Amino acid sequence: MLFGGGAFERELIHEGGALVSGISAPRGKQMLSLSAMRGYRKKAVVCKPGGDPSPESDHPGSLISDLPASLTAVQLTPRRWLNLQEYQSKKLMSDNGVKVQRFFVADTANEALEAAKKLNAKEIVLKAQILAGGRGKGVFSSGLKGGVHLTKDPKVVGQLAKQMIGYNLATKQTPKEGVKVNKVMVAEALDISRETYLAILMDRASNGPVLVGSPQGGVDIEEVAATNPELIFKEQIDIIEGIKDSQAQRMAENLGFLGPLKNQAADQIKKLYNLFLKIDATQVEVNPFGETPEGQVVCFDAKINFDDNAEFRQKDIFAMDDKSENEPIENEAARYDLKYIGLDGNIACFVNGAGLAMATCDIIFLNGGKPANFLDLGGGVKESQVYQAFKLLTADPKVEAILVNIFGGIVNCAIIANGITKACRELELKVPLVVRLEGTNVHEAQNILNNSGLPITSAVDLEDAAKKAVASVTKK
Repeated sequence: MLFGGGAFERELIHEGGALVSGISAPRGKQMLSLSAMRGYRKKAVVCKPGGDPSPESDHPGSLISDLPASLTAVQLTPRRWLNLQEYQSKKLMSDNGVKVQRFFVADTANEALEAAKKLNAKEIVLKAQILAGGRGKGVFSSGLKGGVHLTKDPKVVGQLAKQMIGYNLATKQTPKEGVKVNKVMVAEALDISRETYLAILMDRASNGPVLVGSPQGGVDIEEVAATNPELIFKEQIDIIEGIKDSQAQRMAENLGFLGPLKNQAADQIKKLYNLFLKIDATQVEVNPFGETPEGQVVCFDAKINFDDNAEFRQKDIFAMDDKSENEPIENEAARYDLKYIGLDGNIACFVNGAGLAMATCDIIFLNGGKPANFLDLGGGVKESQVYQAFKLLTADPKVEAILVNIFGGIVNCAIIANGITKACRELELKVPLVVRLEGTNVHEAQNILNNSGLPITSAVDLEDAAKKAVASVTKK
């Protein structure tokens, strides 16, 4: 990684990335548990919109390790904290004075045709709006090939949109059956005479925002940092004083913008910084931040990472979250403030805290089992959430055992125990249940479980719990 503290973690990718527990990955691609990754060299690899994940290309991000095939046993279904379609992201930027291509959004083929006429552009690009990457090489259930098309004829836009809207688009990052396209973006196609890279991000080492740029854009920025570090420029910004004109001008000059373009680029940099603060972003990355033959500085493609702790004051942005492509079980879990990731094993995990959940998945794996999910209850858990969590877990036909691992700091173990016993009775639990509780009111909780008369297996620690859960499945 170029910058420490996860500066290039891809939490939200406008061209269709997906978040996996703090690290993003293309939809359906393989990720590893911490135990599988431990002790091996890891490298960041990103892939270009419409392309395959590879060290030579750009978006979306994924983490790939030099690991033996025998250790790649755990696969994750990507977890998405906030999903914005490309047109929503570009509108955010446009509304804040950032220069993007002119575009319209259409729900029908007729709307797409009218939008193309309104643009009155020399060339038009038509893009299917789905969250997955690889659109350019995708195939529609209508038979149309490609989710991104260029044309100079508005009539062709209407004809193509007719074969896109309402049909499923399958790419390398979607399920096999593809994802239904409900909208298309009709945009002005612009030539790019030069590409640069620009990012604004929160950097732990600097204790605040940092402006990062390179005159080499449109490529893998991590590769540029490794091979030509002298082409990476940084400007630390005082979050109280804000970005100075001199900093924006210096960065524009370092990016290679000359003459009138230098002032234009500096102005765009300042507007991007203002957007960064206004929307509580942790990163705004523009690649390419380019210039056109006509002398315009344009943000051609961008990614924004949002701080989900700021959801309470960014309600309008979070209300745009597109959940239509989520797994139904993820949406159901979110209704009860549960964080759920589906895995490919048969031992369900019921845990409080993301770190503990990952450790639980690890220890199941190390003891010869496979976790069926990652389910995080969080801190302020209620009895009703425990019940709903069990309902979700038992609805998965792959689940052959459930492991509950709770460390009660904020969480009251007695609340968990009451929720467990209620769920077991009302849902008539049919699979083995192993419970490990520790912390607040643990003795009261153990009494509740012991006196319930239910076939619940207690464990003294996490290792013991994992062994018992794996053994219960093995016996079957």
